[in-house]
Amino acid sequence: SGEAAARAVSYDLALVDLGLPDSDGVDLIRRLRAGGVRAPSLILTARSDVEDRVSGLDAGADDYLVKPFNNAELLARCRALARRTPDVRPAVLTVGRLSLDPATQIVSVSGVPLVLAPRERMLAELLMRRAGRVVRKVALEEALSSFGSEISTNAVELAVSRLRKALDGHETGAILDTVRGVGYLLREAGR
Repeated sequence: SGEAAARAVSYDLALVDLGLPDSDGVDLIRRLRAGGVRAPSLILTARSDVEDRVSGLDAGADDYLVKPFNNAELLARCRALARRTPDVRPAVLTVGRLSLDPATQIVSVSGVPLVLAPRERMLAELLMRRAGRVVRKVALEEALSSFGSEISTNAVELAVSRLRKALDGHETGAILDTVRGVGYLLREAGR
C-alpha cells in the first residue's frame, strides 16, 4: 500500500524502513525510482554496516539514518531534504492541448476546463505524468485503488472509457492508445 500511495500522491518526503513486512526497503526504493517517483527518501534502519548504507544510497535513497537515532537529528535531516531543489517538473502537465494543473486538479483543453470524476482525473494525471510511455494496467489498478481497497481491471477499463468519452469532441491534440495485453499510452497526436 505504501508503494501504491507513493505512485499516486506526490509526497514531499518518504521515510523508508529496510525491514518491511512484505518486502525489502531497498527494493521498494529501486521500484519507486524506476517508476519515476522522485520524492526525497530517508532510510531508517537498524542495519549499520557500510555495505547496507552503500546499497541503500545506490538504490536511490537520499539519506540513511541508523536506529536508535535522536529525534532532533531525524527532523534536521528531513528539513535538509525538504530544502533541496525539487526535480524540475512543469507546474502544469501538458500533452498536446490537454493540460492538468496538479495544484488545482483542473483538467482543461486549450484553457477550457473539463468536468471529470475524481477517478478519471487521477487517471488523466497518471497518464500525463508518463506521457509517451506505456503505463501497465496493473500499475493503474494499484494507483487508482483507494488505500486499503483494490479495484479490478474492469474498473480501470471503465475509467479509461469514461476518460475517452470526456475527451471526445474536444481537439486535445492527444491520443490515448490501448496497448493490448499491457496497458495504455497517452501521447501527442502525430508522435
